[in-house]
Amino acid sequence: MRAARVLIAVLVTSALAACGLQSGGAVPLRVGPGSITPVAALDGVAVTVGSKDFTEQSILGYLIEFALVAAGAEVRDLTNIQGSNSLRDAQLHGQIDIAYDYTGTGWINYLGNETPIPDENGQFEAVAAQDRAEHGMRWAAMAPMNNTYAIATSRRTAEQTGVRTLSQYAALVASDAGAAATCVGTEFNVRQDGYPGMARAYGIDVGAVRKQIVQDAVVYQATADATQCRFGSVAATDGRIPALDLVLLTDDRGFFPKYNAALVLREDFAAAHPAIIEVLTPISRLLTNETITDLNRQVDVEGREPAEVARDWMVARGFVTEA
Repeated sequence: MRAARVLIAVLVTSALAACGLQSGGAVPLRVGPGSITPVAALDGVAVTVGSKDFTEQSILGYLIEFALVAAGAEVRDLTNIQGSNSLRDAQLHGQIDIAYDYTGTGWINYLGNETPIPDENGQFEAVAAQDRAEHGMRWAAMAPMNNTYAIATSRRTAEQTGVRTLSQYAALVASDAGAAATCVGTEFNVRQDGYPGMARAYGIDVGAVRKQIVQDAVVYQATADATQCRFGSVAATDGRIPALDLVLLTDDRGFFPKYNAALVLREDFAAAHPAIIEVLTPISRLLTNETITDLNRQVDVEGREPAEVARDWMVARGFVTEA
């Protein structure tokens, strides 16, 4: 059994190395101290920061990087890793020291639980306790932002149909499937915390749904135009939601898990460098849905670079200065 585990670890490490995850790169923009000042315990400490490969995750990764640079750490950039499982494997095997991840992803995807905990704090505490006990991972500094899945529609469609909740959406599917044509992202279409689970929770006959499976990026504009589809699966903190005047349907049965962002570190690394969580906690506290949605909008709608958006937010709030 031990030999098998060693072999698996070697294979995973080799795969990560093949994907360019061995060393990382330099932090893309320079910053100086602000309210975050050099911390003696972090002077010269090597920290590799990771993120997944979408806008919000890139921004969150850069927030960590700029904060730790200002605190005096030697930071390596390993953001933009493809997929949750790749990021997780990189953390478990030591390629990444710290990243923001989501409580719902940890609870369901990493730890294999099927039933989410409806309370945000309860969900955080449960995933933190289980992941620490089973995998030696520390979850810390949960942010108020909750990037859960949601079903959205255009404001015009909401006014025309009167659909404002998922129960009303389910009723529309049953009574007039054509009026409820829905675009869903490829992953949302198959995840149990996505459309299949939602359909069960709300009594939706999946066979009756006029559903089109598209790339996630296509869903937003297609739903806003209401030509290809009138409803669509979205991430609740995506900046295109306010930009396209989309309306999120209320999850009135509380099906969707909570996906609050929180710091994730290996327990041994967190214990060796407790100042890291202390430095980053004030940043997490300010990451509301409104804040992260606006930062996402600046990238996805205005076309700005995630690193610039993250740095400018940090500078505006006095955490760091432009070097």
